[in-house]
Amino acid sequence: MKVLIIQQKMIGDVLTSSILCEAIKNKYPDSELHYLINTHTYPVVEHNPYVDAFIFFSPEIENSKLKFYTFLKEIRHSKYDVVIDAYSKLSSNLITWFSRAKVKISKYKSYTAFLYDHPVIYKDTPQTNAGLAIENRLQLLEPLGITLEKPLKPKIYLTTEEKEKAKNYLISNGIDIAEPLYMISVLGSGILKTYPFDYMAKLLDYIVEFNPKSQILFNYIPKQKDDAKTIYDLCVPKTQSQIFLDVFGNSLRDFMALTTYCDALIGNEGGAVNMAKALNIPTFTIFSPWIDKNTWNIFDDAKTNVSVHLKDYKPGIYKKPEKAYKKQALSLYEEFNPELFKEALLTFIEGLNEK
Repeated sequence: MKVLIIQQKMIGDVLTSSILCEAIKNKYPDSELHYLINTHTYPVVEHNPYVDAFIFFSPEIENSKLKFYTFLKEIRHSKYDVVIDAYSKLSSNLITWFSRAKVKISKYKSYTAFLYDHPVIYKDTPQTNAGLAIENRLQLLEPLGITLEKPLKPKIYLTTEEKEKAKNYLISNGIDIAEPLYMISVLGSGILKTYPFDYMAKLLDYIVEFNPKSQILFNYIPKQKDDAKTIYDLCVPKTQSQIFLDVFGNSLRDFMALTTYCDALIGNEGGAVNMAKALNIPTFTIFSPWIDKNTWNIFDDAKTNVSVHLKDYKPGIYKKPEKAYKKQALSLYEEFNPELFKEALLTFIEGLNEK
Protein backbone atom coordinates (compact mmCIF):
# COMPACT_ATOMS: atom_id res chain seq x y z
CA MET A 1 0.00 0.00 0.00
CA LYS A 2 1.44 3.34 -1.08
CA VAL A 3 0.17 6.27 0.97
CA LEU A 4 0.50 10.03 0.56
CA ILE A 5 -0.28 12.33 3.50
CA ILE A 6 -0.69 16.01 2.65
CA GLN A 7 -0.07 18.67 5.29
CA GLN A 8 1.03 22.00 3.91
CA LYS A 9 1.89 25.31 5.55
CA MET A 10 2.51 25.74 9.26
CA ILE A 11 5.14 24.04 11.42
CA GLY A 12 2.68 23.12 14.17
CA ASP A 13 0.32 21.49 11.67
CA VAL A 14 3.09 19.49 10.02
CA LEU A 15 4.38 18.25 13.37
CA THR A 16 0.89 17.38 14.58
CA SER A 17 -0.08 15.51 11.40
CA SER A 18 3.07 13.40 11.65
CA ILE A 19 1.15 11.19 14.10
CA LEU A 20 -0.72 9.83 11.08
CA CYS A 21 2.54 8.45 9.74
CA GLU A 22 3.30 6.62 12.97
CA ALA A 23 -0.21 5.18 13.26
CA ILE A 24 -0.24 3.89 9.68
CA LYS A 25 3.21 2.31 9.95
CA ASN A 26 2.26 0.61 13.20
CA LYS A 27 -0.85 -0.90 11.57
CA TYR A 28 0.64 -1.53 8.13
CA PRO A 29 4.43 -1.89 8.56
CA ASP A 30 4.95 -2.83 4.90
CA SER A 31 3.23 0.28 3.58
CA GLU A 32 5.22 2.92 1.70
CA LEU A 33 4.49 6.29 3.26
CA HIS A 34 5.20 9.69 1.71
CA TYR A 35 4.65 13.01 3.51
CA LEU A 36 3.93 16.14 1.46
CA ILE A 37 4.94 19.30 3.33
CA ASN A 38 6.23 22.83 2.73
CA THR A 39 10.00 23.00 2.54
CA HIS A 40 10.49 25.27 5.57
CA THR A 41 8.71 22.82 7.89
CA TYR A 42 11.04 19.89 7.24
CA PRO A 43 13.22 20.39 10.37
CA VAL A 44 10.40 19.32 12.74
CA VAL A 45 9.97 15.97 10.98
CA GLU A 46 13.57 15.33 9.94
CA HIS A 47 14.75 11.83 10.93
CA ASN A 48 11.16 10.69 11.50
CA PRO A 49 11.45 6.88 11.22
CA TYR A 50 7.85 6.44 10.06
CA VAL A 51 8.24 8.43 6.81
CA ASP A 52 9.75 6.72 3.77
CA ALA A 53 9.99 9.85 1.63
CA PHE A 54 9.24 13.56 1.88
CA ILE A 55 7.58 15.43 -0.98
CA PHE A 56 8.31 19.15 -0.81
CA PHE A 57 5.76 21.77 -1.84
CA SER A 58 8.32 24.49 -2.49
CA PRO A 59 7.71 28.24 -2.92
CA GLU A 60 8.62 27.82 -6.59
CA ILE A 61 5.83 25.30 -7.07
CA GLU A 62 3.38 27.35 -5.03
CA ASN A 63 4.03 30.54 -7.02
CA SER A 64 4.09 29.12 -10.55
CA LYS A 65 1.05 27.62 -12.27
CA LEU A 66 3.29 25.81 -14.74
CA LYS A 67 5.49 24.28 -12.02
CA PHE A 68 2.42 23.38 -10.00
CA TYR A 69 0.93 21.57 -13.01
CA THR A 70 4.20 19.69 -13.51
CA PHE A 71 4.13 18.81 -9.82
CA LEU A 72 0.57 17.49 -10.15
CA LYS A 73 1.62 15.24 -13.02
CA GLU A 74 4.46 13.86 -10.88
CA ILE A 75 1.97 13.08 -8.14
CA ARG A 76 -0.20 11.19 -10.64
CA HIS A 77 2.77 9.19 -11.91
CA SER A 78 3.57 8.15 -8.33
CA LYS A 79 0.41 6.00 -8.34
CA TYR A 80 -0.66 6.31 -4.72
CA ASP A 81 -3.23 3.86 -3.39
CA VAL A 82 -4.31 6.17 -0.56
CA VAL A 83 -4.21 9.94 -0.17
CA ILE A 84 -4.98 11.56 3.19
CA ASP A 85 -5.47 15.30 2.77
CA ALA A 86 -5.01 16.75 6.24
CA TYR A 87 -4.68 20.28 4.84
CA SER A 88 -7.96 20.44 2.95
CA LYS A 89 -7.39 23.63 0.95
CA LEU A 90 -7.53 24.34 -2.80
CA SER A 91 -3.98 23.22 -3.59
CA SER A 92 -4.33 19.96 -1.65
CA ASN A 93 -7.78 19.39 -3.19
CA LEU A 94 -6.15 19.53 -6.62
CA ILE A 95 -3.24 17.31 -5.56
CA THR A 96 -5.66 14.71 -4.23
CA TRP A 97 -7.84 14.80 -7.33
CA PHE A 98 -4.85 14.51 -9.69
CA SER A 99 -3.47 11.56 -7.74
CA ARG A 100 -6.29 9.26 -8.90
CA ALA A 101 -5.81 7.30 -5.69
CA LYS A 102 -8.37 4.59 -5.03
CA VAL A 103 -8.92 5.89 -1.49
CA LYS A 104 -9.09 9.63 -0.86
CA ILE A 105 -9.71 10.96 2.66
CA SER A 106 -10.09 14.48 4.05
CA LYS A 107 -12.09 16.74 6.34
CA TYR A 108 -15.71 17.13 5.27
CA LYS A 109 -16.51 20.41 3.55
CA SER A 110 -19.77 20.75 1.66
CA TYR A 111 -18.10 22.23 -1.43
CA THR A 112 -15.27 19.64 -1.73
CA ALA A 113 -16.84 16.46 -0.35
CA PHE A 114 -17.40 15.11 -3.86
CA LEU A 115 -13.61 14.92 -4.37
CA TYR A 116 -13.13 12.41 -1.58
CA ASP A 117 -14.26 8.84 -0.99
CA HIS A 118 -14.26 9.49 2.75
CA PRO A 119 -15.10 13.07 3.77
CA VAL A 120 -14.76 12.96 7.57
CA ILE A 121 -16.88 15.20 9.77
CA TYR A 122 -14.65 16.79 12.41
CA LYS A 123 -15.77 17.05 16.03
CA ASP A 124 -16.36 20.40 17.73
CA THR A 125 -15.72 19.24 21.28
CA PRO A 126 -12.65 17.29 22.40
CA GLN A 127 -13.17 13.95 24.12
CA THR A 128 -9.70 13.77 25.70
CA ASN A 129 -6.94 16.16 26.73
CA ALA A 130 -5.24 15.45 23.40
CA GLY A 131 -7.27 18.32 21.93
CA LEU A 132 -9.17 18.62 18.67
CA ALA A 133 -6.05 19.05 16.54
CA ILE A 134 -5.03 15.51 17.49
CA GLU A 135 -8.45 13.87 17.76
CA ASN A 136 -9.76 15.12 14.43
CA ARG A 137 -6.63 14.09 12.57
CA LEU A 138 -6.86 10.60 14.01
CA GLN A 139 -10.41 10.37 12.62
CA LEU A 140 -8.86 10.50 9.14
CA LEU A 141 -7.41 7.04 9.80
CA GLU A 142 -10.73 5.31 10.46
CA PRO A 143 -11.43 4.55 6.75
CA LEU A 144 -8.16 2.54 6.82
CA GLY A 145 -9.40 0.48 9.74
CA ILE A 146 -7.17 2.26 12.25
CA THR A 147 -8.62 3.21 15.61
CA LEU A 148 -6.50 3.93 18.64
CA GLU A 149 -7.38 3.40 22.29
CA LYS A 150 -4.98 6.18 23.27
CA PRO A 151 -4.16 9.27 21.15
CA LEU A 152 -0.65 9.49 19.76
CA LYS A 153 1.59 12.37 20.71
CA PRO A 154 3.80 14.08 18.07
CA LYS A 155 7.51 13.38 18.45
CA ILE A 156 10.69 15.13 17.35
CA TYR A 157 13.83 13.14 16.60
CA LEU A 158 17.09 14.90 17.47
CA THR A 159 20.52 13.33 17.05
CA THR A 160 23.00 12.86 19.88
CA GLU A 161 25.33 15.23 18.07
CA GLU A 162 22.69 17.98 17.91
CA LYS A 163 21.97 17.71 21.63
CA GLU A 164 25.64 17.66 22.61
CA LYS A 165 26.31 20.73 20.45
CA ALA A 166 23.45 22.58 22.18
CA LYS A 167 24.73 21.63 25.61
CA ASN A 168 28.23 22.90 24.85
CA TYR A 169 26.78 26.12 23.41
CA LEU A 170 24.80 26.82 26.58
CA ILE A 171 27.72 26.10 28.90
CA SER A 172 30.12 28.21 26.83
CA ASN A 173 27.72 31.14 27.21
CA GLY A 174 27.72 30.98 30.99
CA ILE A 175 24.49 29.04 31.49
CA ASP A 176 24.34 26.56 34.35
CA ILE A 177 22.11 23.74 33.10
CA ALA A 178 21.74 22.50 36.68
CA GLU A 179 19.81 25.67 37.56
CA PRO A 180 16.29 26.60 36.34
CA LEU A 181 16.33 27.43 32.63
CA TYR A 182 13.26 28.66 30.75
CA MET A 183 12.75 29.13 27.02
CA ILE A 184 10.41 32.05 26.42
CA SER A 185 8.35 32.23 23.26
CA VAL A 186 8.32 36.01 23.36
CA LEU A 187 6.92 36.56 19.87
CA GLY A 188 4.06 34.87 18.06
CA SER A 189 3.86 34.16 14.34
CA GLY A 190 2.28 37.60 13.84
CA ILE A 191 1.11 40.63 15.79
CA LEU A 192 -2.35 39.10 16.30
CA LYS A 193 -0.77 36.09 18.02
CA THR A 194 1.77 38.01 20.11
CA TYR A 195 1.12 38.84 23.75
CA PRO A 196 1.66 42.61 24.28
CA PHE A 197 5.32 43.43 24.90
CA ASP A 198 4.75 45.23 28.20
CA TYR A 199 2.63 42.37 29.50
CA MET A 200 5.27 39.82 28.45
CA ALA A 201 7.93 41.82 30.29
CA LYS A 202 5.79 41.88 33.42
CA LEU A 203 5.35 38.12 33.17
CA LEU A 204 9.14 37.67 33.03
CA ASP A 205 9.49 39.89 36.07
CA TYR A 206 7.08 37.59 37.92
CA ILE A 207 9.23 34.58 37.07
CA VAL A 208 12.52 36.08 38.27
CA GLU A 209 10.94 37.58 41.37
CA PHE A 210 9.53 34.17 42.25
CA ASN A 211 12.77 32.32 41.50
CA PRO A 212 15.80 34.69 41.41
CA LYS A 213 18.02 31.93 40.00
CA SER A 214 15.91 31.66 36.88
CA GLN A 215 17.87 31.75 33.63
CA ILE A 216 15.90 32.96 30.63
CA LEU A 217 16.34 32.36 26.91
CA PHE A 218 14.30 34.09 24.19
CA ASN A 219 13.04 32.21 21.16
CA TYR A 220 13.41 34.50 18.17
CA ILE A 221 15.13 34.70 14.80
CA PRO A 222 17.74 37.38 13.96
CA LYS A 223 15.29 39.64 12.10
CA GLN A 224 13.13 39.75 15.24
CA LYS A 225 15.96 40.89 17.53
CA ASP A 226 14.71 44.48 17.76
CA ASP A 227 11.36 43.28 19.09
CA ALA A 228 13.07 40.87 21.48
CA LYS A 229 15.28 43.71 22.70
CA THR A 230 12.21 45.89 23.25
CA ILE A 231 10.74 43.28 25.58
CA TYR A 232 14.10 42.95 27.33
CA ASP A 233 14.24 46.73 27.86
CA LEU A 234 10.77 46.70 29.44
CA CYS A 235 11.89 44.27 32.14
CA VAL A 236 13.23 45.45 35.50
CA PRO A 237 17.06 45.35 35.91
CA LYS A 238 17.05 42.15 37.99
CA THR A 239 15.10 40.33 35.29
CA GLN A 240 17.40 41.71 32.59
CA SER A 241 20.38 40.28 34.44
CA GLN A 242 18.86 36.80 34.14
CA ILE A 243 18.07 37.02 30.41
CA PHE A 244 20.65 35.65 27.96
CA LEU A 245 19.47 37.72 25.01
CA ASP A 246 22.23 36.68 22.62
CA VAL A 247 21.82 32.96 23.24
CA PHE A 248 19.34 31.59 20.71
CA GLY A 249 18.97 28.94 18.05
CA ASN A 250 20.12 29.94 14.58
CA SER A 251 17.88 27.28 13.06
CA LEU A 252 14.82 25.27 14.03
CA ARG A 253 16.96 22.23 14.79
CA ASP A 254 19.23 24.38 16.99
CA PHE A 255 16.21 25.82 18.81
CA MET A 256 14.79 22.35 19.47
CA ALA A 257 18.12 21.05 20.75
CA LEU A 258 18.46 24.03 23.11
CA THR A 259 14.91 23.51 24.35
CA THR A 260 15.70 19.96 25.48
CA TYR A 261 17.88 21.48 28.25
CA CYS A 262 15.14 23.84 29.45
CA ASP A 263 12.87 23.16 32.41
CA ALA A 264 9.93 24.63 30.50
CA LEU A 265 8.84 26.67 27.52
CA ILE A 266 6.63 29.63 28.41
CA GLY A 267 4.90 32.12 26.11
CA ASN A 268 2.86 32.63 22.98
CA GLU A 269 0.90 29.75 21.49
CA GLY A 270 2.35 28.50 18.24
CA GLY A 271 4.88 26.17 16.67
CA ALA A 272 7.42 26.58 19.48
CA VAL A 273 4.92 25.24 22.02
CA ASN A 274 4.10 22.25 19.83
CA MET A 275 7.80 21.51 19.42
CA ALA A 276 8.40 21.68 23.17
CA LYS A 277 5.54 19.26 23.81
CA ALA A 278 6.92 16.88 21.19
CA LEU A 279 10.23 17.01 23.09
CA ASN A 280 8.43 16.27 26.39
CA ILE A 281 9.31 19.70 27.80
CA PRO A 282 6.65 21.24 30.10
CA THR A 283 4.80 24.22 28.63
CA PHE A 284 2.84 27.24 29.83
CA THR A 285 0.96 28.65 26.85
CA ILE A 286 -0.70 32.03 26.37
CA PHE A 287 -3.40 31.86 23.70
CA SER A 288 -4.35 34.77 21.52
CA PRO A 289 -7.91 35.97 22.24
CA TRP A 290 -9.11 34.92 18.77
CA ILE A 291 -7.64 31.39 18.71
CA ASP A 292 -9.75 28.40 19.73
CA LYS A 293 -8.03 26.89 22.75
CA ASN A 294 -9.89 23.56 22.46
CA THR A 295 -8.17 22.83 19.16
CA TRP A 296 -4.56 23.54 20.08
CA ASN A 297 -4.25 22.96 23.85
CA ILE A 298 -2.73 19.59 22.98
CA PHE A 299 -2.28 17.24 25.94
CA ASP A 300 -2.93 19.97 28.52
CA ASP A 301 -3.21 18.45 31.97
CA ALA A 302 -3.23 21.59 34.19
CA LYS A 303 0.17 20.61 35.53
CA THR A 304 2.87 19.64 33.03
CA ASN A 305 1.17 21.43 30.14
CA VAL A 306 -0.89 24.46 31.13
CA SER A 307 -2.59 27.01 28.89
CA VAL A 308 -4.47 30.25 29.50
CA HIS A 309 -6.97 32.13 27.36
CA LEU A 310 -8.83 35.38 27.93
CA LYS A 311 -12.04 33.35 27.73
CA ASP A 312 -10.96 31.44 30.85
CA TYR A 313 -11.07 34.64 32.89
CA LYS A 314 -13.60 36.83 31.08
CA PRO A 315 -16.04 34.45 29.38
CA GLY A 316 -18.71 37.15 29.18
CA ILE A 317 -16.76 38.83 26.36
CA TYR A 318 -17.38 35.90 24.04
CA LYS A 319 -20.81 35.85 22.44
CA LYS A 320 -19.53 34.12 19.29
CA PRO A 321 -16.75 31.60 18.45
CA GLU A 322 -13.26 32.94 19.14
CA LYS A 323 -12.35 33.21 15.45
CA ALA A 324 -15.01 35.90 15.01
CA TYR A 325 -12.90 38.20 17.22
CA LYS A 326 -9.77 38.21 15.06
CA LYS A 327 -10.16 41.89 14.14
CA GLN A 328 -10.52 42.77 17.83
CA ALA A 329 -7.48 40.72 18.88
CA LEU A 330 -5.26 43.67 19.80
CA SER A 331 -7.87 45.39 21.94
CA LEU A 332 -8.82 42.08 23.58
CA TYR A 333 -5.16 41.44 24.38
CA GLU A 334 -5.26 44.60 26.50
CA GLU A 335 -7.95 42.92 28.60
CA PHE A 336 -5.63 39.95 29.17
CA ASN A 337 -3.48 41.45 31.94
CA PRO A 338 -0.89 38.97 33.27
CA GLU A 339 -2.24 39.58 36.78
CA LEU A 340 -5.16 37.38 35.71
CA PHE A 341 -2.99 34.29 35.43
CA LYS A 342 -0.01 35.18 37.65
CA GLU A 343 -1.05 32.60 40.23
CA ALA A 344 -1.44 29.90 37.56
CA LEU A 345 2.01 30.69 36.16
CA LEU A 346 3.76 30.59 39.53
CA THR A 347 1.94 27.39 40.48
CA PHE A 348 3.22 25.87 37.22
CA ILE A 349 6.80 26.94 37.98
CA GLU A 350 6.54 25.70 41.56
CA GLY A 351 5.42 22.35 40.21
CA LEU A 352 8.54 22.19 38.03
CA ASN A 353 10.73 22.83 41.07
CA GLU A 354 9.11 19.89 42.87
CA LYS A 355 10.15 17.39 40.20
